[in-house]
Amino acid sequence: MKFQSSELPIGKPQTRRKSSAPKIAPLVAITILFTIIPIYYPSIRYSSQKKISEAISSNSEESIQHIDHLENDLQVNQPCPVEDVPTQPCNVPIRQEEKEKEKPMKSPVKDEISTNFETKSDTKDKKVPEPRKKLERRDQRARKKSSHRQRDFTVPKITEKIEQKKPSGNGDVRSLTSEVSDSEYCDLFSGEWVENPEGPYYTNETCYAIQQHQNCMKFGRPDNGHLKWRWQPDGCELPIFDPVQFLELVKGKSLAFVGDSVARNHMQSLICLLSRVVYPEDVSETQDENRRWIYKDYDFNISMFWAPYLVKTEKTDPDDVSKPFNLYLDEFDEFWTNQIQGFDYVIISAGHWFFRPTMFYLNRRLVGCLYCPQANVSHVTSYFSYRRAFRTAFRAINSLENYKGVTFLRTFAPSHFENGYWDKGGDCVRTKPFKRNEKVLDDYNLEFYKIQLDELKIAQRAGRRTGLKFRLFDATQPMLLRPDGHPSKYGRWPNPNVTVPNDCVHWCLPGPIDTWNDFLVQLLKREEGDRSFM
Repeated sequence: MKFQSSELPIGKPQTRRKSSAPKIAPLVAITILFTIIPIYYPSIRYSSQKKISEAISSNSEESIQHIDHLENDLQVNQPCPVEDVPTQPCNVPIRQEEKEKEKPMKSPVKDEISTNFETKSDTKDKKVPEPRKKLERRDQRARKKSSHRQRDFTVPKITEKIEQKKPSGNGDVRSLTSEVSDSEYCDLFSGEWVENPEGPYYTNETCYAIQQHQNCMKFGRPDNGHLKWRWQPDGCELPIFDPVQFLELVKGKSLAFVGDSVARNHMQSLICLLSRVVYPEDVSETQDENRRWIYKDYDFNISMFWAPYLVKTEKTDPDDVSKPFNLYLDEFDEFWTNQIQGFDYVIISAGHWFFRPTMFYLNRRLVGCLYCPQANVSHVTSYFSYRRAFRTAFRAINSLENYKGVTFLRTFAPSHFENGYWDKGGDCVRTKPFKRNEKVLDDYNLEFYKIQLDELKIAQRAGRRTGLKFRLFDATQPMLLRPDGHPSKYGRWPNPNVTVPNDCVHWCLPGPIDTWNDFLVQLLKREEGDRSFM
């Protein structure tokens, strides 16, 4: 009995006659499997790798651009790791463990190197057509060789990338100032600290202008070695501050300090040095941080304009300075910009406040923040605000119609917290300066310094069109070498019931900051055309 094909018993041998076609199909399959695929498989594989390589390379470039944006203080689209700045407000040393977090971010560089190499190898293999068997052998050797070369090639490349981030020597740092300093004169700021047994030139008993938290003598600092040093430039002598000479030099003139508490620290040092000759009269109109003193006999006055951010600023909480500030990075702080037009000399500075929680605005629109809890706001580095604040401040000065004075940029003075963070017991207990090559400017100190030099160069270029002068007052390198000059715990009486962070940001008075006025005398003499000090 014959069955229809649809009725054949499942699993039973079929008795229907088979055609000859199925006998050929296995042979075709075997031929394709063992002949065609081995020949073309390498090309298919490399072609696929090339596409993958291009995709990975593209993603790697985007990742690298993202990192470059972070390093160049631009906005990022997600909360950024803050390994490039302290992780607490005010001024915090960089945490070593946070530096390590940066390494995974740079892994796309390794991927890009490997995939780019594979792409180059693939291109090289395809340049000259060869017989199939020879091509197969060549491809097998290429795969083995390429695999080894990737490992040998990638490791040194990553090492080279890391080595580029090693800090520069102090000599290299000094070369950064060549475009903004006057090469006609001796470089006051390249040198080292040498012993000076004659110091100090005033005490806390002879000067009333010392603030309590910088009055290290009053609060029992046991050593006075930090008072027995002076700065020695490499190419010339730097005379000790002469108060009579200074007052004669500034007779009939005015001097303004614009900045934060370190700017005030500098101003108080000047008042103390001048107190050996005369005390000023306090004619301040307010009792806040903004102060004004006059020296009637010399028709000379000094003013302090409190502007820790240099630009328009608002408190988010009027009664709590620890809460974030709103910074309008493209708007002038008219409080000081409207008042300096009549001044002959302006010393502008800023620094440590840029590590505090802040919200950043451009064109009145929120564009980012630093240390803010909002997830929907772009988190950016402090370099973002630091650069724009100085650019706006210098733009404000260049826009003043009646200002004819000389503006000095006093550069960032590093802090010296050691053996802990500022809020975790970090301290500055050294009793003598570093040698010139014992300490190198690096990390955020170097970045802040470079930003200041960049913005000064832009301001000088604009000033040549407006007829204004912008000068470099480089305190960074000298003060980098003075870890012994901070108040530490000697800015208050000890209280076992109260824990207060040590102060490694401000400077004892008297102390190393007095040298800033040695610098100031010579800078002013240069502006007055005195060529006796080259």
